[in-house]
Amino acid sequence: MTPEPDTPQPSRASATAKHRHRGWKIAGAVVGLLVLAVAIFLMLFDWDWLRGPISRYASARTGRAVRIEGHLKVHLLTWTPTVRVGGLKIGNPSWAGAGDTAQVQQLTVSVRLMPLFVGQIDLPLVDLDQPRFDLLRDDQQRENWQLNPSKTGKPANLPPIQRFIVRGGQLTMKDTHRNLVLSGTVNAAEEAPGAATGHQGFELIGKGVMNKDPFLLQATGGPLVHVQRNQPYPFHLQVQAGATHVQAEGRLNKPFNLGDVDADIVASGPNLRDLYPLTGVIFPATPAYRLATHLDRKQARFDMTGIRGVVGDSDLEGRLSIDKPADRRLVTADLTSRRLVFADLLAVIGGGPKAAVVKASAKAPAPTPSGRMMPDARLQIDRLRTMDATLKYRALAVVTAKWPLKRFALDLKLDDGLMTINPIEFDFPQGRLAGTVRIDGRKAVPSTDMDLRLTNLAVQQFMPAKPGQTPAVEGLIEARAQLHGVGDTIHKAASSADGKVVFVLPHGKIRQSFAELMGINVANGLFLLLSKDQRETDLRCAVAQFDVKKGVMSVDNAVFDTGVVRAAGKGTVNLAEETLDLRLEGQTKKPRILRIWAPITLTGTLMHPKPGVDVGKVAGQIGIAAVVGAVFAPLAAILPFVEPGLAKDADCAALIGEAKAQGAPVKASAIAASVAASPPKR
Repeated sequence: MTPEPDTPQPSRASATAKHRHRGWKIAGAVVGLLVLAVAIFLMLFDWDWLRGPISRYASARTGRAVRIEGHLKVHLLTWTPTVRVGGLKIGNPSWAGAGDTAQVQQLTVSVRLMPLFVGQIDLPLVDLDQPRFDLLRDDQQRENWQLNPSKTGKPANLPPIQRFIVRGGQLTMKDTHRNLVLSGTVNAAEEAPGAATGHQGFELIGKGVMNKDPFLLQATGGPLVHVQRNQPYPFHLQVQAGATHVQAEGRLNKPFNLGDVDADIVASGPNLRDLYPLTGVIFPATPAYRLATHLDRKQARFDMTGIRGVVGDSDLEGRLSIDKPADRRLVTADLTSRRLVFADLLAVIGGGPKAAVVKASAKAPAPTPSGRMMPDARLQIDRLRTMDATLKYRALAVVTAKWPLKRFALDLKLDDGLMTINPIEFDFPQGRLAGTVRIDGRKAVPSTDMDLRLTNLAVQQFMPAKPGQTPAVEGLIEARAQLHGVGDTIHKAASSADGKVVFVLPHGKIRQSFAELMGINVANGLFLLLSKDQRETDLRCAVAQFDVKKGVMSVDNAVFDTGVVRAAGKGTVNLAEETLDLRLEGQTKKPRILRIWAPITLTGTLMHPKPGVDVGKVAGQIGIAAVVGAVFAPLAAILPFVEPGLAKDADCAALIGEAKAQGAPVKASAIAASVAASPPKR
């Protein structure tokens, strides 16, 4: 028999491989069963069981009641998981009282899964069905829509939403800080039945009342289909609050990031002050305006560049920025007017005399009522404390009816209710009025401190001579006003003012006819006037010092010394009533015939001064003449009208030195020049 070959025996290694392969199959089957089980579980799981835990977690994180009163459905087995929440309600914070901040009948949100692994959130779909938002901002500027109070005021920054759908949205807003009540509708849809483009973007339309004026808000955005993370999203905004109109055409540089915006803005209205409820920024009271600018927003900072337009009859250009580095806003502005109409500047401080304006522009507010010069426009200190500011303003040319102003400038700083204007400057063709104004609005009743200096002001600028004639008065005036007052209007501050005011004219020239009339030298003065005599005499010096107490300026010392007449003044100026009661009584230095002893008076109001003569003394002088003529001889009746001319020159050096000690900005060289030009007679 032939022996059979040996049957090969399986090796230990192959047996191990078969065992491992069988193990992988079993493991794969187990994993597959688990995945299938999880999938089946997820499909069959009642997500409504998680409404309570999710609501409690959200309530703890936001500090307010969050409720899910409808069904909760989650679809996870996809590359774009979707969550659908029914009956979502987000309650008010405790300070806002009962009620809900937001209600949504049904919210659907989808998120792309893959971008989450690289830290990005993309939302293919956000669908809000019949949402309702009841927004509230109180007097303390607390906002009920801020889920994180520590981030109040920070702009919303949402991820891009490819399909943003809002159906039947309603919005109400009550802002007690800005006195605004608004109700409106919110809609956003891809398909717009009957629309020419076939698409419709975001739209918010609201109507209401702001400061008792009708308020309209309309915001629209571009189509929301295929919104990209790095592609700008265009929008149009229109706001109308009473007669104030604001339009903006801009874009969100990153979709749904409200902290990265640029836009072209046009604003117009009757008064810039009316923009405060819209912007939270304090603007002064102004005539009607129309301004355009380009806005760039980066988080909490707004930069407005290329400002251009008109305010009243004045042009305005420059830049302005708004930031909020701390609790209060910080406003920085650099503005210029190439042509400032003085009437518009008066409007900023509350009005002014018609005589000072170039014309009664329909754009300018009416002058201060009751014929007064100082305005009653109230300083709103509650607003003053809400922001800090730094302002630089320059007017390259100033237009007035009579005053020879050339330029105007001021630098203003506002720090926690304390406003400092340093400097404030008015430039004349010859001379300058400059100084500082400090308004302390930190107190319950604001106080004002003012220190103004008038230097090298040529008086002949205000009394120009006709061609071929000499000026009535020539010389350089130096003056200083140091005042402290209390009150929330210019008029109230002036009515309570304490301090001192000093005027000095160290030396100059005066037409002799005017000098003679200061002594009421009827014969010589009238002759010189009627003959149009242009002869001049020295104006050796003129000094007027006022002591101011409780709004009343009392003449402390007033001397007007010329080559032919020396005059002394006295009287008061009541700043509260704005009335004048001043008199100037002259004595001739040379013998004169027919000299009437009658002081020159200045009465009336600051708006309407009335020069005159104290007729009481004239009557007395005539009575004396009648008695002398009756007793002695008719020719002797002229004796009471004869002036021997015994008045002496004033000690101008001493008077000017005293005025300088009182704060008048007189240089030592001016005192020396006065003495040299008109040395005292011996």
